[in-house]
Amino acid sequence: MKDDQPSIIGRVQASYRNSPRGFIFFSLLPTVVLMLVFTYYPFLRGIVMAFQNYQLFDLTDVHFIGFDNFTNMFEDLKFKHASINSIYWVFISLISQFTIGMTVALLLNKRFRGRGIFQGFVFYPWALSGFLIGLIWKWMFNSQIGVINDLLLRTGIIQERIGFLSDPNWAMASVIVANIWYGIAFFAIMLLAALQSVPSELYEAGSMDGANGARKLVNITLPYIMPTVITTTLLRAIWIFNDPSIIYGLTNGGPAGSTHILSSLMLDKIMYGGDYGAASAIGILMIGILMLYTIFYLTVTRSEKMGDF
Repeated sequence: MKDDQPSIIGRVQASYRNSPRGFIFFSLLPTVVLMLVFTYYPFLRGIVMAFQNYQLFDLTDVHFIGFDNFTNMFEDLKFKHASINSIYWVFISLISQFTIGMTVALLLNKRFRGRGIFQGFVFYPWALSGFLIGLIWKWMFNSQIGVINDLLLRTGIIQERIGFLSDPNWAMASVIVANIWYGIAFFAIMLLAALQSVPSELYEAGSMDGANGARKLVNITLPYIMPTVITTTLLRAIWIFNDPSIIYGLTNGGPAGSTHILSSLMLDKIMYGGDYGAASAIGILMIGILMLYTIFYLTVTRSEKMGDF
């Protein structure tokens, strides 16, 4: 008789499966497990390694060293240079991408012949990887066969070829130009979608009040799409800060480390030095910077509420 009785575990499992909460629990369980394995464990492991001497080529000497990785990081001239580069990299790229992307979105929001073709050319770069974009611009910046040097020589702007990627004075500006070009498409796509959601009645009401194009842009368009502006600039700043793929495609951090940003320096510590402890310390610092930036940005823009226009 006892063998015919369902076990306690079986009854509990059946009750979970047959209840809404049980269904939700079992549906989310695989996702939670995957997040724990591939997200939270590496994150926690990275925090631990930031306080260890963790050399890939000498795993027999892994031990706790306190804040030594952070102390060495702040004393490293490469880190200081990469930190300054990161500021230029993020802010110049973000402001330029948004400004040009907004201008392009405003143009694409108007009807004109060939708009679909022009839109395709504008959006195309966003379909490519950052590393591939870097390789394309590496060829364009080439001092011997690059199209940019050729155009500048033909137009008389320069008299001799410039080593855009081999000269430390030009290298960082060159990778920023490539990054600006890459990110224009993102803002153009997102802002165009936001512009197309603005009700035409608002523009009609503005016209009746005698508002010209500039006043409509300032008083109607920008306030209405501000939630999209806030979200896109926040996300794009984080992506630019974290993503060194264009730099690796263009210069690999050179010449002489002059184009390293924090994220590329972190990868350089791993791939070429095998110093996981130092790389983890940089990663922890980057997380802290992004958290502070996000809190500050959302605090400054908190007066703008979604859909409150």
